[in-house]
Amino acid sequence: MNNLSDKILSFYSNLQITTQLPKGVDVMNPYGHDEANKVVSTFYKKYYADNEKRIMVLGINPGRFGAGITGIPFTDPVQLEYKCKIKNSFDKNSELSSVFIYQIIEAFGSIKSFYKKYYISSISPLGFIKEGKNMNYYDSKSLQNTLYDFIVESIQKQIDFGISREICYSLGQGKNYKYLVELNKEHHFFKKIVPLAHPRYILQYKRKFVDDFINEYLMVLKE
Repeated sequence: MNNLSDKILSFYSNLQITTQLPKGVDVMNPYGHDEANKVVSTFYKKYYADNEKRIMVLGINPGRFGAGITGIPFTDPVQLEYKCKIKNSFDKNSELSSVFIYQIIEAFGSIKSFYKKYYISSISPLGFIKEGKNMNYYDSKSLQNTLYDFIVESIQKQIDFGISREICYSLGQGKNYKYLVELNKEHHFFKKIVPLAHPRYILQYKRKFVDDFINEYLMVLKE
């Protein structure tokens, strides 16, 4: 494999959960669909076709209006087309988390410069639906336990791309951060884990303070 984009695309093309999920929980795996495969390939070849060492940023798991459709973490069809300039035939629905992340990316400088330094993923790189709604890996202890090997293996495979082990950012200061810290104690993925407020939380509950959160993100990311 020649560069980081090749490694990422190979990872996603082979991504699957083989263990049985708890009753009523369905997995979202967009990587079996032609349109998602096309835009994922275009995206990573556009921004990751090099061998630069990135810093990992880990969210919770994909949602049904963002990466659950596009296959690109924190990138909904709207941001993908109008910010990344990658045309797609998905319904143009926005996802709050994606909107905030691209506000951060633009404030950082540019999409190209941000992705040159950072690699965004999620603790579970596949998302879940129960009764038609998003479900987080930590919403059910049985789901979390079922996913343990998948999560550990996925994080390790992505680190093996050549990701920096000095620091990792957790998108989420509560359960996601706590779980990642516990995983890190067991597996020593990173020397340091730094929590950031989750993008959806910011736009859903703290929207009037969004500029303060953007400044906080930039200050932490640029340390």
